[in-house]
Amino acid sequence: MRLNKFIGESGVCSRREADKWIAAGRVSVNGAIATLGTRVGETDDIRVDGAPIGPKKTQVYIALNKPVGITSTSEAHIAGNIVDLVNVPERIFPVGRLDKESEGLILLTNDGDIVNEILRSENNHEKEYLVTVDRPITDLSLAMMASGVRIMGEMTKPANVSRVGERDFRIILTQGLNRQIRRMCSALGYQVRRLQRVRISNIHLGTLAAGRWRHLTPEELAALLPYRFQAPRSA
Repeated sequence: MRLNKFIGESGVCSRREADKWIAAGRVSVNGAIATLGTRVGETDDIRVDGAPIGPKKTQVYIALNKPVGITSTSEAHIAGNIVDLVNVPERIFPVGRLDKESEGLILLTNDGDIVNEILRSENNHEKEYLVTVDRPITDLSLAMMASGVRIMGEMTKPANVSRVGERDFRIILTQGLNRQIRRMCSALGYQVRRLQRVRISNIHLGTLAAGRWRHLTPEELAALLPYRFQAPRSA
């Protein structure tokens, strides 16, 4: 199989992150620095930063309510990294990001195969947010966000936007550009005061307290990734 797939299935990181490690020369195969596209087998000696990659561990799928101030990274040397909040023996990493100033639902796993499936915008996995801005937001601004706003040289995809209060609104996205909501608001003259993600596809934040986490249920996994998991049969 391809080297990035092997690394992803080992639970060390996602395939996307594995490609970065390979490109940076951090991965070796049988003592030689690996290149992108390298194919490996079960008997090959594969190492990251000199440390061998062991067999795949039990797959873990976690929902966490990330507090403000926590960084969405699995790098242990970074203070306030997200993995420090979750006490599991497996090495896990976040699926996507929530910027440090944002809060709410984020998924963590050691299954590198699901990351691209969830993050690809063409797969239309919805992500729902509650947003508070610095001044009353107009109906026109909400309509513009719903139809698309030009940020970073491109138009955002149409979104489902609804008013919650004078300065609060709900937005449902199917893409995840860097700091997308903050940039959309800024383009329309607003500053975000609070940004909370409350749903990823069929996974809801619900009453999960800030800093707390839980395992995804079999029903949630079956609905999120039906090609990988079968829905539990009713008794």
